[in-house]
Amino acid sequence: MASVTRPSRTAVALSLTALVAVIAAIAAGALRPWAAPTAAADQAAAETPVITPPAISLPAEPEILVFGDSWTYGSAATPIRRGYAYVLGELFEARTVVDGGRGSGYLRPGLDRPDYGTRIAALDPSARYDLIVLQGSINDRREPAAGYRDAVNAAWDALVEIYPDTPVVVLGPAPQVLPVEPATARIDQDLAALAADRHWWYISPIQDDWITAQNYTSVIDTSDYGRDHPSVAGHAYLAQRLADALTQITDPVTTLEAADEDVPDAVAPTLP
Repeated sequence: MASVTRPSRTAVALSLTALVAVIAAIAAGALRPWAAPTAAADQAAAETPVITPPAISLPAEPEILVFGDSWTYGSAATPIRRGYAYVLGELFEARTVVDGGRGSGYLRPGLDRPDYGTRIAALDPSARYDLIVLQGSINDRREPAAGYRDAVNAAWDALVEIYPDTPVVVLGPAPQVLPVEPATARIDQDLAALAADRHWWYISPIQDDWITAQNYTSVIDTSDYGRDHPSVAGHAYLAQRLADALTQITDPVTTLEAADEDVPDAVAPTLP
């Protein structure tokens, strides 16, 4: 079942203050590239088509559907509302509708919910979102490559049919282990290519080195409880990286108007 969160401006300020220590602790590693990327990841980056979709215009306090797997669900976050998808709402001053299914993917059904395509078909057509973020998933890495792209396209076709006027951003899989598994790199490459075909923005935590050898232990909880999911600090870090990435692809006029309400001297971000 989807969950929603709408932060107050006070909550935003408190959350940002709390995040400063987290970001500072892991930023050095996050901003450095891996010492030895896998060949598969290098090949994926080299073969990924480069496009520039149009900037996304968002209203102040947009409503965002964040759809994905256990990372979106908030696994290993304590409490669950410290998961990245919830924290994103605080950072972006948005109302996030969180729809995460543990263990699920485009081919693989989850622990207690079906695969992405089935879940998308069950979304509420009467809902009105300003943006949809589709996250993941690494859960298809043990499934056959054959048929994967067809499953993704079918799910995305269904999403467009339900919400034809809502912009979509695809957030690719993030590595739960290093080095990046070849199958995960292949999924990243496939999703990037399919998003390019539709002129959708694609954000790649793999290609952009969100999780590196330097910050891995700060971002990923490898304990029996975490089971290679983001730690609380990791969820906060991922939310910040995603918020920053979304800011870069948001229409600068829209962003400036929203920022002017609280920060008169704010400068609009430069689009990539």
